[in-house]
Amino acid sequence: MRYSMTKEVQISIKMEPELRDQFRAATALHHRPAAQVMRELMRHYISNTQIPNALTADTLRKSKKGEEVSKAVDSDDLFKQLDI
Repeated sequence: MRYSMTKEVQISIKMEPELRDQFRAATALHHRPAAQVMRELMRHYISNTQIPNALTADTLRKSKKGEEVSKAVDSDDLFKQLDI
């Protein structure tokens, strides 16, 4: 996904110097600006912590339609179906 928003704000964070150095080395190794990678990490974190996340929202939609719904007699039956 490509974002074309203008970048108007900055964020300052505290971290260990070793973490900063490792991050800079990793981004340099892949010829990627550290700021760009940080924005991607932030977007990834946001998308994975939204309530509900995409997987949960999809599962809720399917269950409302009766799709991919399993029935269990009791907890033992459920665990057996889930192989746990």
